[in-house]
Amino acid sequence: MKKLLFGLLFCTELLLAQGTQKGQLSGNFESNSQIYFMDADIGIDSEDLPDERFLMNSFANFTYTTSNFSSGMRYEANQNSLLGFDKRQNGEGITYRYAQFNNQGLDITAGNFYEQFGCGMILRAYEERSLGHDNAFDGIRLKYSPFKGLYLKALIGKQRLFFDKGKGIVRGVDGEISLNEFFIALKEVKTQMLIGGSVVSKFQKDLDPIFILPENVASWAGRFHIHHGKWIVGAEYVHKYIDPSASNNFIYKEGQALLANVSYSKKGFGFSLAGKRIDNMSFNADRNLKGQEVSINYLPALTKQHAYTLATIYPYGTITNGEMGIQTELNYKIKKGGFIGGKYGMGILVNFSNAYSINKTQIDKDTAIGASGTMGYNSDFYKVGDEKYFQEFNIELSRKVNGNLKITGSYINTHYNSKIIVGYDYYGMIKANIIVLEAQYKLKPKHSIRTEIQHLSTKQHEGNWAMGLIEHTVSPNYFFAFQNLYNYGNQTKKNYYPNVSVGYTKRTMRFALGYGKQRQGIFCVGGVCRTVPKSNGISLNISSSF
Repeated sequence: MKKLLFGLLFCTELLLAQGTQKGQLSGNFESNSQIYFMDADIGIDSEDLPDERFLMNSFANFTYTTSNFSSGMRYEANQNSLLGFDKRQNGEGITYRYAQFNNQGLDITAGNFYEQFGCGMILRAYEERSLGHDNAFDGIRLKYSPFKGLYLKALIGKQRLFFDKGKGIVRGVDGEISLNEFFIALKEVKTQMLIGGSVVSKFQKDLDPIFILPENVASWAGRFHIHHGKWIVGAEYVHKYIDPSASNNFIYKEGQALLANVSYSKKGFGFSLAGKRIDNMSFNADRNLKGQEVSINYLPALTKQHAYTLATIYPYGTITNGEMGIQTELNYKIKKGGFIGGKYGMGILVNFSNAYSINKTQIDKDTAIGASGTMGYNSDFYKVGDEKYFQEFNIELSRKVNGNLKITGSYINTHYNSKIIVGYDYYGMIKANIIVLEAQYKLKPKHSIRTEIQHLSTKQHEGNWAMGLIEHTVSPNYFFAFQNLYNYGNQTKKNYYPNVSVGYTKRTMRFALGYGKQRQGIFCVGGVCRTVPKSNGISLNISSSF
């Protein structure tokens, strides 16, 4: 409570200081809660349930803004955290508070803030509430543009670690130049060119009783982006100096990462190709933590982000200690007319992605590759490793049949190295085929129905799955949905996972009530994952904003 009062006092004083200016106060609130039940069918007994049975994650944001000033705070209450979230999230308090103002073009933030340099491979602080991830900085950030086309950033601070802070201090500077804006001679050139660079370092005291560890670890990055007509080309390279940590088994090896992409688009057609190489690029503000809690950087997965339920059973999480991969996507719209195009045309989307190990060779014949306290390994930058981590091919066809009906069909083929990605030693490479058929039908004004039929077939892991969903929406206020998953191919036990939910929305308020079962698995967003436990219960979501 003292923290809450301090935060309110902090914001109130800032509001009073700005009393001569006309400002605006805004905010939002969200609460997710669930009551958990035992369920012998899916293997939930009393030992799997929390003592309190009723758990809740909730937060409220408040922001005050004027023309050149803003301040805000977030209050969180997790009493206690929902199952599947780290128990270090249990508690309540002010987890985010800041003041930001602009003084003659110098943008200054004191307190908490999120930031990203380039594509984030050297530095990215962000929040992903569905994963329980929040590595916001607590410190000082400066932004300044001394000349048109030149943009500078500098920051220093510690990162959030649930209701505490990480041990390391992070320092960083970033610069970006828009060449067309900066040089008058290039102002009228149609090709838009941008270059940028970053330097980031962390400091953490060496208290290790075994190894001599570097207390200061630096990294640098360079990037470019070119846009010419229908073409876009870009790349970013990051180099990290020696950083022994729990994530890389305390090896004394430098890290590097490269991400490059090219894309072309015009009306009715689009194409993109991206490639990456990551080698020993876990960059954590606390060398003794293995997870993403206080990660300084972000390493994209380069895979398609799926929304369909069965397509998310085998998600890919980035392998920070070494991977090479590509992703390519083709988007084409068949013109209307004829048997295929019909009255409205048909959309075709094709996506392919994969990820392999990097080449690793021993440095010392007497030690294993990556042995703790060694130089780790040698690696040929251009050579792909022998082990496949992930591969996926998917094709999606979408067609509007008439003014009321739209149909989408998808086929997905996945190769999933479960031993490497999630540690399933027994299953190894899981090969799965997924088929999805979705239909959206407008019954009458404001009334629509959406249905999904999905099937996943595999000879590994839990075997085949079938899924069906029907959702009725009365716009803009109500929705009702029923979904059921059936693991009919499971050799141990064939389980059903039904879910029913109803929702009500009025302006900025939303209420959603549901009851059902949840399968155990891995949930990922952009290559960052968390484990989701099996559960049976009643859930309630409430959100509002002003």
